[in-house]
Amino acid sequence: MKDIYKVQTRPVALEANMVIGEKYRITMLTEGLIRLEYSEDGIFEDRATQMAFFRDFPETNYRLLHMEDRIEIHTSRIHLIYNEKEFSSHGLSIQVKGNLSAYHSIWHYGEEIHDLKGTARTLDMVDGETELEHGVVSEFGYSLLDDSKSQILLEDGWIEPRKKGIQDLYFWGYGHDYKEALHDFYYLCGKSPMLPRYALGNWWSRYYKYTEDSYLELMKKFEEKNLPFTVAVIDMDWHMVDIDPKYGSGWTGYTWNKELFPDPARFLKKLHDRGMKVTLNVHPADGVRAHEEMYRQMAETMGVDYEQEDPVSCDPADPKFLEAYFEYLHHPREKEGVDFWWIDWQQGNNTKIEGLDPLWIFNHFHFLDSKREGKRPLTFSRYAGPGSHRYPIGFSGDTHTTWDSLNFQPYFTATASNIGYGWWSHDIGGHMLGYKNDEMTARWTQYGIYSPIMRLHSSCSEFNGKEPWRFKKETDDAMSEALRERHRMMPYLYTMNYKSYMEDRPLVVPMYYEYPEERRAYEVKNQYFFGENMVVAPITSPRIKGLNVAKVKTWIPEGNWYDLHTGLKYSGGRMMDLYRTLDSIPVLVKEGSILPFTDEISGVQTVKNPNSLRIKVFAGKEGNFSLYEDDNETCQYQEGICAVTEINYTEGEQSVLTIAPATGETSVLPEKRAYTIEMTGYAKEACQQAQALVNGKEINAEFTYAEEKQAVVISLPQVAVLDEVQIVLSGHLISGEKQVARRCFEFLNQAEIGFVLKDEIYQILMSGKNLAVISTELSSMNLDHDLYGALMEILTA
Repeated sequence: MKDIYKVQTRPVALEANMVIGEKYRITMLTEGLIRLEYSEDGIFEDRATQMAFFRDFPETNYRLLHMEDRIEIHTSRIHLIYNEKEFSSHGLSIQVKGNLSAYHSIWHYGEEIHDLKGTARTLDMVDGETELEHGVVSEFGYSLLDDSKSQILLEDGWIEPRKKGIQDLYFWGYGHDYKEALHDFYYLCGKSPMLPRYALGNWWSRYYKYTEDSYLELMKKFEEKNLPFTVAVIDMDWHMVDIDPKYGSGWTGYTWNKELFPDPARFLKKLHDRGMKVTLNVHPADGVRAHEEMYRQMAETMGVDYEQEDPVSCDPADPKFLEAYFEYLHHPREKEGVDFWWIDWQQGNNTKIEGLDPLWIFNHFHFLDSKREGKRPLTFSRYAGPGSHRYPIGFSGDTHTTWDSLNFQPYFTATASNIGYGWWSHDIGGHMLGYKNDEMTARWTQYGIYSPIMRLHSSCSEFNGKEPWRFKKETDDAMSEALRERHRMMPYLYTMNYKSYMEDRPLVVPMYYEYPEERRAYEVKNQYFFGENMVVAPITSPRIKGLNVAKVKTWIPEGNWYDLHTGLKYSGGRMMDLYRTLDSIPVLVKEGSILPFTDEISGVQTVKNPNSLRIKVFAGKEGNFSLYEDDNETCQYQEGICAVTEINYTEGEQSVLTIAPATGETSVLPEKRAYTIEMTGYAKEACQQAQALVNGKEINAEFTYAEEKQAVVISLPQVAVLDEVQIVLSGHLISGEKQVARRCFEFLNQAEIGFVLKDEIYQILMSGKNLAVISTELSSMNLDHDLYGALMEILTA
């Protein structure tokens, strides 16, 4: 095959890490990761497989004991016992060391694995929950991945089936060190690559018969309403679908429908001019039929009788077909302006090669093909098993439009990190079936901006569009603000994109990654870290009647946390219900955090490194953020070609925020930047003693105060990125009394409950008594549980 389809692997493990018998080989890849092979002929596999690319871990520290009837292997993490016979439940066991469980932390061969799960191939036909495959982490301390049927990856880029009858297992015995297990998974299987910058913006997607004019008119209306998008998804109607029945259905197609898109290159250029990249949907299963404009080229290449109009079958198990598939079907479209492809494979997992999944083949080779001209590779397709994280982005399937489906997605997304799959893209708002519910759409959109990929999507039903203005005003407002906020987060998101690659930390991870010994971290299945600095608790249920707020059970870890949207500050170490109007969902930021945002949110602005930053600082502890930037679209990041700007915050008699001069490849940055800095947690008086310094010299700056969030806001003129910027504040104060009174009044004012009850509650709240007395008096009123809960959230924040 062509060189572009060859991948770099290092599949041979160190001989020093191997324990070899007549029919078995045990490779101690790390002190917790053990490869277990059994083969009757004593021949073992050292080539790369679909899952495992890199087995060249450093030498492992282990101790091997030879007993009369068994061998035993000890590391700091595991104790393995094996009778050197065929793998069996009585002959092979591995115990994970440590006080993890009274009796659940020992695995016997063949036993069912009880882990924290991984992900699933698709959410097609699923309304609510679905069963998940295995991941590599477990509360019991171990998990197992079976690689026995994975294809072999050959040096020329092609594949061949495994020898039958062998066992090739990978045991993950890392206890509760989940992050280390995931790190070693990425080492074994390959890193999750960085996404191009545009992929982190908003995607517009709909299965709908657009025309060039109607699509561009819609994009214009989005622009007029300041609703930013960076990716245009054109579903299957871009190609001819109404074809002569003698050729079959129009589900598969590669020829533009010129009635809808008379000049494709012109259309794609106009989208590019708006800062948007374009992906087209393809369903490859029906191959190439005689009505396609490239049919004869494909037929001649594949030896098909084109004069008889015989179809060219879709055969991804044939390397000759695959190379022609790209050369004739996809490369011409890319020359017209298509940026990447949506591989919408739904036709099973069989090919003419036993065990070869066509979905994996398409994912693997589409991804490799997309980088042939030096751009950062990208593909968009369903999950095809362990190792699929190498081919982002994932398409989770045709989501049902129901509250149950929304409620499953946060857990589904976070849990996918247990198998390294960090870049899921969901049908935000739901694709089909279900029902219209404005509130649900607002909540889904709010969740969507805190999911890996934000792609609004819907079916071709005339009643199912996701344009915000099609909904009630409150939903329109909530959706629109969420779409803008996604683009404001881009500097933060792009840095986390880099950390996902460099530090093997997916953008979204469950709470138990940071708090593995905290029972409550496992109970909040829908709560997760969004990057390093935010904790998100999506709202996935309707508002409470009369109170006009929805609630979500939230665990707040130790420390002090701010809500990014409401400004409420919480002391941690507790589980509580958080109540929100339709304006926002809980997004908690720990004290000492620094969040780099921007106000430049149009598509054209978003795909570039910004000329201005809005830096949000949350007082209470010292903090640091390393802002990462590069050229946004090539693979030079793999060579360390990037710019880094260190942002540091210290507290003492004076609090100082320092933006250090940018280092590294600063040519990727603008020469100057304007800064808006929000210092949350300060009294208004701090504005009077504030200073702004550039290279140690005071400059004129505008200091204002945001009362609701108790934040000092500093606006600086443009400053060279190679200069040092400092903000100095003297003293800070978090005073909640006025905030509590105002927030309680606002909540009661909008609640649809009796006026007398409102007055009675408010009188108690304004009595000046301490919190314990107020709480007791409110409790004695036998208030509705959620009315009491919403008031106590404000009072105890």
